Amino acid sequence: MTVAPSPNLPDSAALKADKTEQARSLRIIRRVMPYLWPGGEAWIKRRVVLALIMLVAAKLVAVTTPFFYKAAVDALAGDGTGWMLAVGAVGLTVAYGVARLMEIGFQELRNVLFTRVGQRALRRLALETFAHIHRLSLRYHITRKTGGLSRVIERGVKGVEFLLRFLLFSIFPLILQLIMIAVIFFVVFDIWYLAAVVLTIALYVQFTFKVTEWRVRQRREMNRQDTDANQKAIDSLLNFETVKYFNAEGLEARRYDSAMMQYERAAVATNHSLAFLNFGQALLITSGLVVVMVMAAMGVQNGTLTVGDFVLVNAYMIQITMPLNFLGTVYREIRQALVDMGEMFDLLDQPADVTDKPDATELQVSEGTISFDRVEFGYDPARPILKGIDLHVAGGQSVAIVGPSGSGKSTIGRLLFRFYDVTEGAIRIDGQDLRDVTQDSLHLAIGVVPQDTVLFNDTIAYNIAYGREGATRDEIIAAAKAARIHDFITSLPEGYDTAVGERGLKLSGGEKQRVGIARTLLKNPPVLLLDEATSALDTQTEQSIQDSLRQMSEGRTVLTIAHRLSTIVDADRIVVLDLGRIVEAGTHDELLAQSGQYAKMWARQRSDSEAVQ
Repeated sequence: MTVAPSPNLPDSAALKADKTEQARSLRIIRRVMPYLWPGGEAWIKRRVVLALIMLVAAKLVAVTTPFFYKAAVDALAGDGTGWMLAVGAVGLTVAYGVARLMEIGFQELRNVLFTRVGQRALRRLALETFAHIHRLSLRYHITRKTGGLSRVIERGVKGVEFLLRFLLFSIFPLILQLIMIAVIFFVVFDIWYLAAVVLTIALYVQFTFKVTEWRVRQRREMNRQDTDANQKAIDSLLNFETVKYFNAEGLEARRYDSAMMQYERAAVATNHSLAFLNFGQALLITSGLVVVMVMAAMGVQNGTLTVGDFVLVNAYMIQITMPLNFLGTVYREIRQALVDMGEMFDLLDQPADVTDKPDATELQVSEGTISFDRVEFGYDPARPILKGIDLHVAGGQSVAIVGPSGSGKSTIGRLLFRFYDVTEGAIRIDGQDLRDVTQDSLHLAIGVVPQDTVLFNDTIAYNIAYGREGATRDEIIAAAKAARIHDFITSLPEGYDTAVGERGLKLSGGEKQRVGIARTLLKNPPVLLLDEATSALDTQTEQSIQDSLRQMSEGRTVLTIAHRLSTIVDADRIVVLDLGRIVEAGTHDELLAQSGQYAKMWARQRSDSEAVQ
């Protein structure tokens, strides 16, 4: 249903929207300019200046070239002056060709000079965006739409490349060329020719800008539908196995088709408006061309102009109409580029929840003692998760955290790695508040083995080597042997160069987990976080992995978040969480003797295990 705007508001509302859009566009352009004129990089500035000189030279040649054409025509018609007749029509034609070649040469030299500048700017901005996305907090990435995010980045980076090239080398040279031709019309002919040209240009530009603004709104909707369809497609493909499990191929196809249908409607409307714009532009340009050429024809008939002057007017009108037609396309693309870049810069402006303090220091780990002092935290302020947690883990000690789902076990692991900052209280390693140290040094000190190890779509060697940049092949093999996966790897046809597939899907759960353990062993961190590292594995595989984890834990401070209690019976201390509070703590035997919540959980899991057997 379409709601008509209030008759009292459209002008003021539209004016306000236009001003807001213009201000936003100017802000985006200002953000792009430093990439074109960066401080401290003189070679880029030299290239930009030389490219501008080539641009001006090309335009000067372009506006003088038609005079050779006019002279050749007058010489052939017998209306030429003495120098024209002396040079001859052939010589003037050759001069015309040389001038055309010079114009193209200057343009191509301009492109050669500027290409590296544009590509360097593109690379810097792409890197900045990529790095910023990795700086964003886990809270953002949990709620993101991967497909939509990739499209925003892709369109935004392409938009910057387009803006850098066409704003500098299309809009500016077009304005320069139009000014030069306007001056020539006024000097060589008379003010009426100038008036006709200026009026044509003014009407054309106003019509183009008004209709294009309308089309930009349509393109925004088309982009939104495109992003939505792409997100649905990627989400479905990433969950390929789930789709198969539930025989949902038809459902996924219908969801995707529904999204594409909305995109189709938006794309059809956009193309219809493009046809209207193109015809309107052609009508205005053709009308102006006809008026000026009629004036020139009348001048030839009454003897005030020569045939060469008629040709000259025609040549200049073609020089005007061609870039003006191009202006329509360039302006549309620039407006679209600004929209795309606006989405990308909005992403760059997205603040990170967790940042380093300006005076943050490197974390120094000596013993590996971990302290949670009255820690409170909630993902939503209205729904607290942890409520005054006090926990001390001595250096080299193994402490397990257990409890029912929703008790806050995994949240403790995320806070230790500083995916989030605590709401109240503090977490310390060897007495150093995590908020006072750099995230890089903290992350280097903690090794994590998660429930589901996700691998990169690369080789086994690459995934193990990810634990420490620059690791040698021997170190990779040593880590694999320690994780007890070396024999399996060497049994593969390609050995360590075997590709694991997207997210490691070519390996079994146990194999992936061993690669993850090898990766963490190679990292060699003093603190180890095992986040339900074996809960997704079968019992036999779990037993085998547990042996590797026990060997891996020797000499390290270990915090284990566990679901299966059988995996943590050897822990130095077990902490029981319930509703965000510590309700019990002690060794396995001590907790069983208390006959409390841990004992009930143990009895329940033993009963379930026996029932399965």
